[in-house]
Amino acid sequence: MKRNQSGFTLIEIAIVLVIIGLLLGGVLKGQELINSAKVKNLATDFRNIPVSIYGYQDKFKALPGDDVNVATHLVGATLATTPANSQGNGVIDGNWNSTTQSDESYLFWQHIRLAGLASGPTVVTDPGYLPTNSAGGNIGIQSGTSVAANSPIKDLSTAPLAIRGTYIICSSGILGKFVTQLDTTLDDGNTATGSMMATPTTGYAIGASATATTAINPAATYTVCMGV
Repeated sequence: MKRNQSGFTLIEIAIVLVIIGLLLGGVLKGQELINSAKVKNLATDFRNIPVSIYGYQDKFKALPGDDVNVATHLVGATLATTPANSQGNGVIDGNWNSTTQSDESYLFWQHIRLAGLASGPTVVTDPGYLPTNSAGGNIGIQSGTSVAANSPIKDLSTAPLAIRGTYIICSSGILGKFVTQLDTTLDDGNTATGSMMATPTTGYAIGASATATTAINPAATYTVCMGV
């Protein structure tokens, strides 16, 4: 008797493979779009903060955080008292990651929020007062300096140079795979040179050395700083 053979034909197998290929392509494209959106959100933070500074200066002729007349300009605003006798000097004193509630760099956020230039809590003791990025890391700002040891980050020169900029904006906890894309989007694509640099978030301290692009670990987290 004649036996019937069972199984898939070559055409059926080819169709299945095509479908699998399309599904995988869709998943990869979707992940690519998600990654691009995250980088875009991170880049927006760096772009929006300078706009807030210039908007405040245009409105009050003073620098947020450093404004010596902030109590007159804004109802409920707090005048910075540290560093002592530095208010009104045209510098955002204090480190970008300061948690001292009387520092200019800390009160910067209250001032621009009360001025309607940014959203977020205006009470300095609020648990959500300090801004965070889309990765959950902290965002901060301070004035630039020519002293490498006092800079948020320095380059890899034999005689290290501080990151350049009138103001330095830093954002922490960013995955390495986003760091390189971010630097390419906003700077020169090299995480150890230019106006944007990166250094590991783990163990971070003021004056940290930048990490070369080739040494960026896609799965590790970094603190990224940009001078404006």
